[in-house]
Amino acid sequence: MSMRLRAMTLLLVTLAGTATVVTPTVAAAAEKSVTFASDEDSYVSEAGPGKPHHTATWLSVCTTPCDGANASERGAFVRFTVKDVPENAVNVKMTLDVQSVRTTDTTLEVRPVTGEWTAATLTFDNRPAVGEVISTIKGLTSGGTAKLDVSSAFTGNGSYDFALTSPSGAHGVLHSSRATSGQGPKLSISYDTQVATPTPSGPLPFAMPSAATLRGSERKVFAHYFTPYPLSLNNKAGADDYYTKHYLTPTGESGKHAAYGGLLRDRPVPRGALAGDWQLADMKKEVQTAAAAGLDGFTVDILSLTSAHWDRLQTLIKAAEAVDPGFKIVLMPDMTSLKTDAATLAASMAKLAAAKSVYRLADKRLVISPFKAEGQSVAWWQNFMKIMKDTHGITVAFVPVFLNFPSNAAAYAPISYGFSNWGNRSPAGQSGVASNIAKAHGMDKIWMQPVSVQDERPNQGIYDEANNTENLRLTWEKAISEDADWIQLTTWNDFSEGTQFAPSVHNGGAYLDISSYYLTWLKTGKAPAIVRDTLYLTHRTQFAAARPTSGTQSRFMAPRSGTSAPRDTVEVLSFLTRNATVKASIGGAEKTYAGQAGLQAKTFPLAYGTNTASVGAVTVTSPWQVKKDFAVQDLQYHAASSGRK
Repeated sequence: MSMRLRAMTLLLVTLAGTATVVTPTVAAAAEKSVTFASDEDSYVSEAGPGKPHHTATWLSVCTTPCDGANASERGAFVRFTVKDVPENAVNVKMTLDVQSVRTTDTTLEVRPVTGEWTAATLTFDNRPAVGEVISTIKGLTSGGTAKLDVSSAFTGNGSYDFALTSPSGAHGVLHSSRATSGQGPKLSISYDTQVATPTPSGPLPFAMPSAATLRGSERKVFAHYFTPYPLSLNNKAGADDYYTKHYLTPTGESGKHAAYGGLLRDRPVPRGALAGDWQLADMKKEVQTAAAAGLDGFTVDILSLTSAHWDRLQTLIKAAEAVDPGFKIVLMPDMTSLKTDAATLAASMAKLAAAKSVYRLADKRLVISPFKAEGQSVAWWQNFMKIMKDTHGITVAFVPVFLNFPSNAAAYAPISYGFSNWGNRSPAGQSGVASNIAKAHGMDKIWMQPVSVQDERPNQGIYDEANNTENLRLTWEKAISEDADWIQLTTWNDFSEGTQFAPSVHNGGAYLDISSYYLTWLKTGKAPAIVRDTLYLTHRTQFAAARPTSGTQSRFMAPRSGTSAPRDTVEVLSFLTRNATVKASIGGAEKTYAGQAGLQAKTFPLAYGTNTASVGAVTVTSPWQVKKDFAVQDLQYHAASSGRK
């Protein structure tokens, strides 16, 4: 019988630039509509830059040259006041209607107005700032009504200001509100209503299913836990702990990391000193955080069979048993560091396997998932599994994690329950995902797909270009669309490689929150409905090619061979309940765009200063300024969420 799990019917998200998913489905009443005449309207003309036209019975729209004259651009402005649309309105469609005086091939654009104006004083010279195009139509007919869909600008009752511009075609002439027989601009809004239901509280844009629902899925999601970087290394307050004193500063650990500006660029969220068994308390908190995000457990990198790493592994197993019996620990011997014989490794794994929180399949087979499994031969692993069975009475389900899966799949297939690889950390490195999963399934094996955020390694002098959250979204979306069985988030907390999903100083839990959305999609088979407008901002705090303007760093990171081309962008990742105008301030420059219901990514060029974004009353401000002057190179993307203050 094939081990492949059932296929899911998916709505794929478009990856480049913007991306949308299914909007919430609601039970609605019969459609209602309201229509509003304009409060004010007028036009401006470059040919008479200081002249107002608020008494004219027409509105002019034209690109330059207009009517054969240079410096003759024309544009119209119109204002409406919307009222009586209930708060529980859904499926809102807002249409701007303008009636043409004559037939022309004019292309008409609508833009939101972001500046102040009044019709009586409006001129070309003092015209207000406008946003990006939200609707367009080509061709006007004499006496006909052009209908432009401006639904993306709807945010509820209130004032709406629009600019009418033209990039091409003949001079377009429209009736103003001063024309006879009510031929002026109108704003029509149609909508359904639904029974109001409370919006669930919390930081996520969707309603998180229960743990029972998520764990009822055959698909599993684990995060790779790296024992060198627990929440605290010496139980001191953040300002004085080991991370701050030794890992984040170039002078730490007697200056051994000075050349590359310090070992780390980010760290776990600091805490105060704890009384009692603080290490167990910290591990319990990590389990609670991961479980609350929907994870099934940790794959734990076993670096040593002695020392602090071994002790932390045992403490983590103990914490999982105490906090959440359903949260599992997958044993992952690291074959880059474990230099031992098969019998010794088997004895240590058997000792750990006695714990209830260590992961076994439903048939009681113990999952062993070694990192860089190809570090030992097939014969070596066969011997290991034989010792586990004959000496310790444990049958192993072997799920090797390869650095080179295609080269090793055939040889390891006879001894494996499933396969995985460590994967890549940039969009350019994800082209092989579909073929890897197909190859594993073709061999009747499960596949554990790596999902990643980014990768930055100061001490190794390399980084991957993640393109803000694109790599995160892409690896999740490929895992879902290509029918991956398990997921490994790489990593939960390897701060030395800058790959952390765990809540940190620089990401505040944003990457884990985004992953909870995709995790729910994976496990339930459909994209979760968006119930709460939520915005995420991601950006670097320095330009990729910049170098420190102070400090002593002498070795710098360069892009890894084959990674995506480095870019300098701010990304607004929005989860919206309906189409709405999103406003952003990028280094002080104001931007607006038409936000789409569902999930959408919008990027802007990086600029020095502070970045913010908002939709309605929902606002996110990045606490990380983009600076020209800095002492240490840091190419991680920082993140902030409107859901977490």
